Amino acid sequence: MRNPYDILGVPRTASEAEIKKAFRKLAKAHHPDRNANDPKAKDRFAELNAAYEILGEAGKRAQFDRGEIDAEGKPRFQGFEGFAGHPGGHDDFESFTFGFGPGGASRGRRSGGAGGAADDIFSQLFGEGFRAAERGRGRSTSRAKGEDIAATLEVTLEEVASEAKKRITLATGRDVDVVIPKGVADGQVIRLRGLGRAGAGEPGDLLLTIRILPHERFTVEGSNLRLRLPVEIEEAVLGASVRVPTLTGAVDMTIPPMTSSGRTFRLRGKGLPGKDGKGDLLVATEIKLPDKADEVLLDYARKRRSEKVV
Repeated sequence: MRNPYDILGVPRTASEAEIKKAFRKLAKAHHPDRNANDPKAKDRFAELNAAYEILGEAGKRAQFDRGEIDAEGKPRFQGFEGFAGHPGGHDDFESFTFGFGPGGASRGRRSGGAGGAADDIFSQLFGEGFRAAERGRGRSTSRAKGEDIAATLEVTLEEVASEAKKRITLATGRDVDVVIPKGVADGQVIRLRGLGRAGAGEPGDLLLTIRILPHERFTVEGSNLRLRLPVEIEEAVLGASVRVPTLTGAVDMTIPPMTSSGRTFRLRGKGLPGKDGKGDLLVATEIKLPDKADEVLLDYARKRRSEKVV
């Protein structure tokens, strides 16, 4: 196998963050699911994974830099000192397994070892599908699952509308990027598998409660939004084109002549994203009177009142 630094395209002085960034970029580009027509993609992906298994863990990276292990993670031969006091010399190799498969000699690994850091990154890159595949690789179902953890994520309506990505820090100290799902409701609990505490078997889950923060303009009704829009009295009487705020920017809306206060107009697709498409914005007009008394308006009102009395 090639030098893991060369495989990831980073210098020996690269920081942990630089190594992680390089691996994420290359793993995403060369994942077999995204290169179904490339027969060599699987081999490149396996090579990247193996390189990150060494450089992604500080202990293994230090061993490699000191020459204690090779590019495949195997211990380098150090002479016969290790055989002293061990007749037959087999004890020093009990923690390693070696085998041969269709692709030739397999990499030597410590028994019980795992991809660790690489698995964690693949889970973030490719989601639940990757975790499910990993759980199916002969892992024992009898080992205790890790503890679930709970967290709360506060989001604005603008973030819900744009299906934004939010970063939260879990009780475990881990930072996780969460994409706000379509059709999410206030108080909804979302289960994110494998993001809980580690256990003897697979890790626990994260139970994430979504809290939608109140908005100064809009109220939520499922995937629809409601808005009360102040309009000038002359606009209501004569009709007009008015500007209506939405979560994605203001739009023009036409109100017809003699529009009463409380009349509701529907702007389709200007609500929140839902499982079956975007909701609507329901705009209720609210006629705004002048700040100062208008004699013409007052005379008109008096005349209207007197006519009703008669």
